[in-house]
Amino acid sequence: MREIILFQCTECKNKNYSTMKNKKNTTEKLQRKKYCRACQKHTPHKEAKA
Repeated sequence: MREIILFQCTECKNKNYSTMKNKKNTTEKLQRKKYCRACQKHTPHKEAKA
């Protein structure tokens, strides 16, 4: 049931983080504040299609 998801930077649109999520228990899209190497700062990253 667990699937690999990618996190995409909301500013530069780079896909630079991945994790696993159980789509049965967590149906909404995840959003985390992560460090983006392209922007060189902490930005919100949203779940993107793989």
